[in-house]
Amino acid sequence: MNNTELILLILYAIGFYVYIIRRSLLLSHDHHTKLYGLRTGFLFSHRRNDASDAQWRNFRANLPILSFVFTIFTLTAYTMRRCFSLKAKGMSFVWLFISFIYLSYLHGACVVFIVAIATGNYILVKMTARTKYFPFLLWSFNLFFLITNRIYSGYPFSMFGHRWAYLDDYRGNFRWHICFNFGILSPVVVLRMISFGYDYHWADRDSHTDQKVLQKHIEHCHICKSEKLCYQRLQDGNLKSEQYAFSIYLCYLIFPPLYIAGPIVGFNAFSSQLSVPQKNYSGRDLVIYGLRWIFSLFLMELMTQFLYYNAFAISGMWKHLSPVDIFIVGYGVLNFMWLKFFLIWRYFRLWSLLCGIEVPENMPRCVNNCYNLESFWKNWHASFNKWLVRYMYIPLGGSRRKLVNVWVVFTFVAIWHDLEWKLLSWAWLTCLFFIPEMIVKSLANASQAESAFGEFAFRELRAAAGAITITCLMVANLVGYVIGPDGINWLISRFLMREGMPVLGGMLLTFYVGSKLMFHIEDAKRLRGA
Repeated sequence: MNNTELILLILYAIGFYVYIIRRSLLLSHDHHTKLYGLRTGFLFSHRRNDASDAQWRNFRANLPILSFVFTIFTLTAYTMRRCFSLKAKGMSFVWLFISFIYLSYLHGACVVFIVAIATGNYILVKMTARTKYFPFLLWSFNLFFLITNRIYSGYPFSMFGHRWAYLDDYRGNFRWHICFNFGILSPVVVLRMISFGYDYHWADRDSHTDQKVLQKHIEHCHICKSEKLCYQRLQDGNLKSEQYAFSIYLCYLIFPPLYIAGPIVGFNAFSSQLSVPQKNYSGRDLVIYGLRWIFSLFLMELMTQFLYYNAFAISGMWKHLSPVDIFIVGYGVLNFMWLKFFLIWRYFRLWSLLCGIEVPENMPRCVNNCYNLESFWKNWHASFNKWLVRYMYIPLGGSRRKLVNVWVVFTFVAIWHDLEWKLLSWAWLTCLFFIPEMIVKSLANASQAESAFGEFAFRELRAAAGAITITCLMVANLVGYVIGPDGINWLISRFLMREGMPVLGGMLLTFYVGSKLMFHIEDAKRLRGA
């Protein structure tokens, strides 16, 4: 029965993707003259390329110079470490020298703002870390600058007096407050300042992680079993007092490979590896990692040359499409976003690994292999998820106050990305969709649903829930990144009309099939690991 079901599911999936790709090619061909952001192609010069996404366009255009600069930086740091046997503090000065060259090009005279705010945070942490008011003070300080940096557009020098106004002509090539607050993809520096504060605050404890939890982790972690230290062990461990020095802290905030976009790394893990470089990835592993990245880049080039999903979203053309085409564009945009972030984050992670710093993988699982919201958010910007759990979710009370904490966490996530109403709408929609999932999971665990309903019935219910969850996830992301909160009523009306109902039914059926396929993948992994 399982084999027959699997064959039928695979055949359905093949048919679905054949239809989606053919329809997408037809849409892109018929409407390309009306779309914004199309440019001359790279792989095929006679075809236009979808360069409508600013993040991807800028990253792709600067890829050659980024690769050249990071190669020079990496070779310089490696040579200095080898020649002078430098440890954490010595390497922090090497990287600070490199970082200030890098930041001077990016931000010009505005580097002074970064150093000033970072210094203020360091002084605050050192003076108040042992007080009971410390979490409140740390969050207040960082939220204050998270918001004011954006409101005042990085503080023009002229606001400090006319004699400083000339420095506004030397603000560099990239707005510092976008990197400091929001990065190209996220407010990575603010998160690092909070990470340093909490790790120092917890430094006098035996361990921030419960020993039973740690032992359980060691039993299940293949890296720890091989007598190495995984990222989690490094992050949960304690450091010596000298490893919280100002030079190491500042190096952590502006470490070049991770400065622009992350992934996000905790202070303890970073400082540990600054002294002893990572050994979990061999030279061969890094070569394979790089080759896989190049292959993924080729796939992105193919997608953007033939399938103009993001251009449809940017141009507003989706408003004039049929319900089935709206679904195709929405599904395509979600996949485009995943591949874009996958490539950008893996590129910077590769450079970090080459420099001896292991950081979490941000996209460890494909977007099409997540059938519930919890697994989706654990695998979409995973390093940020780890940060939220360690520094926000657990201090707020963890699973004991889960239904309340999810609202606080996602509201912060929205503000962290940008000060926009549509992002708050996205965050709160996600919370609304999260609540039924959490309640159903709790009831299932409490009543041992598999034994009550039978394995078959429970599996079917999980697949149906997965279909609804994936649909809700698509809606939340369309609201947050494409149509905005004003478009919710329009979207609902399009799919509840006579023409849209069959599409909605087909969409739920497709995601039901997808959920069942994911179950089979999980079963195969369990059998392989048994």
